[in-house]
Amino acid sequence: MVLTVLLISFLMISSVSAGWFDFLGDDSSAENNETNFVVGFFVEFPPFEYTDDNGEVTGYDLDLAQEVCDRNNWTLVKHQIIDWDTKEAELDSGAIDCIWSGFTINGREDDYAWTKPYFNNSQVFVVKADSNISSVEDLKGKDIDVEMGSSAIAALENNKDLKDDFANIYEITEYDTSFMDLESGTCDAVLGDCDVMKYIINTKYDEKDYRILEPPLSLEQYGVGFAKDNTELRDQVQETLNEMYEDGTVDKIAQKYKDYGVPDGVIYP
Repeated sequence: MVLTVLLISFLMISSVSAGWFDFLGDDSSAENNETNFVVGFFVEFPPFEYTDDNGEVTGYDLDLAQEVCDRNNWTLVKHQIIDWDTKEAELDSGAIDCIWSGFTINGREDDYAWTKPYFNNSQVFVVKADSNISSVEDLKGKDIDVEMGSSAIAALENNKDLKDDFANIYEITEYDTSFMDLESGTCDAVLGDCDVMKYIINTKYDEKDYRILEPPLSLEQYGVGFAKDNTELRDQVQETLNEMYEDGTVDKIAQKYKDYGVPDGVIYP
């Protein structure tokens, strides 16, 4: 009788504990199963990833990932990477299956198992239209904002002379902050991904108030990054993407974001 009572008590405690952790939102076991495809992304990277007016996370990258999942009978799990600097650790630990978030291949070629490049990107400077800055050379002695941990940082490192000419380089956590800095005069220019800059300007500001300087600081390509030993999953995703290119699905998805220049950057096989 004592053993029976103890067993029942143990089962009740276990059941309550499991329910409590579910209540707290511990869905790690739900994310990591054979039918789920867990995509790591940084949410404030429009039009590739962003939160729409309904509070849903969407964007060009996630639309592509959803179609890949639909064709493989997988469930797409959107896993927001809060601290972008932890992306590699999350991938290596198995918390996510891939990084699909405007992720630049250039300079990281040997760090991940990559799909083929699917998007051409450029790093550009944005200034206020009424400023006296009309070229990259005019930025000498100026203050700029750049997103922390982004490929724009690497682009600056590859242009040492230009980098040394700036008065200050402020590393910010999101582009909304940088545009507030630009508007207030805290910085003179913002360096970032071209299509992200276009999206922010077109959706939150008047495009006549800003100017993108030419030429771009650097050119680069986006890919989907997997752990180096996860080539089997990488190959399956690539094969599905190839099918989507062939039947026109990639182009159809890109056209949803034509107002932000996405179709112009798509790399076709």
